[in-house]
Amino acid sequence: MKHSDTGRILRRETAVTLLLYLLFFAWWYVTAYCTERDPSKYRYVFGVPRWFFLSCIAGYLGISALLWLCVKFFFTDVPFDGEDKSDE
Repeated sequence: MKHSDTGRILRRETAVTLLLYLLFFAWWYVTAYCTERDPSKYRYVFGVPRWFFLSCIAGYLGISALLWLCVKFFFTDVPFDGEDKSDE
């Protein structure tokens, strides 16, 4: 693998990681601050307010699954030790 290929792969994977983080932050912010504002009207899921369940529990599980899928199917193994194992 050429050095330029490695750099291209790393930039692409960094961009995907940052995009997923921004998606997770947007999900967390919207569900935490924009869904239920009046505590007297809270709805509960498994004993916690729905906004907390959506932002902290469901959001974490969702982004974890999404990250696992990206690493499993999109990211590539890049050798950092300088050895090229692609010809073997």
